[in-house]
Amino acid sequence: MTSLPRALALSVGQLGDPAILKVLGKSLAVTLAIFALLGWAASFAFDAALEWLGLEDGSGLGALLAVLTVLIAGWLLFRLVALAVLQFFAEDVVRAVEARHYPAAAAAPELSFASALGGSLRSTGRALLVNLAVSPLALVLLFTGVGPALVFWLANALLLGRELQDMVWLRHRQAGDESAPIGGATRFVLGGLVAALLAVPFVNFLAPVLGAASATHLVHRGRPENA
Repeated sequence: MTSLPRALALSVGQLGDPAILKVLGKSLAVTLAIFALLGWAASFAFDAALEWLGLEDGSGLGALLAVLTVLIAGWLLFRLVALAVLQFFAEDVVRAVEARHYPAAAAAPELSFASALGGSLRSTGRALLVNLAVSPLALVLLFTGVGPALVFWLANALLLGRELQDMVWLRHRQAGDESAPIGGATRFVLGGLVAALLAVPFVNFLAPVLGAASATHLVHRGRPENA
């Protein structure tokens, strides 16, 4: 079975693959477009609110508030948005890895646009619900300083490990096969690593792609015919 370090090394080595670069470009463009749209909507909303309150004086206060809103939203929501975008393009990452390393698996049928969009929305919904569910505990631990960060990291490590596995495994799973191809400990470490990388500026753009590529290696090497 391919170890996680080996899977990560193979994934890093394939970052220069044109297919992977294309996914990175598309996911980055869509992610930035989402936050730009958020900024435009926030600016419009703040300007309207200030005008209604009679406080708009042409000082650009609405634009400033919109910028601050986007910065805060980017810090809080970047992981959710980036993962939602990647989930939509995950098929491209998986196929690029399979084409290079597991050509027999690349023959699996492609997901339809509706399936990809549905998977992205479901993944985002689960991530949002999990993070909301652990928020009260994070607030209780706020006085510790590091407590909230650890709570969110733990929750997202568990969530991401499963999500990354399933985005590959569900395309190839045989009927009635419920045995996960990646061990629980490995899933947790993979999810934890991706969750940590998502908190690092600039590296966070690569984190979802590295996670998806690594999961592809782990899933295929964990299947009996490739073990």
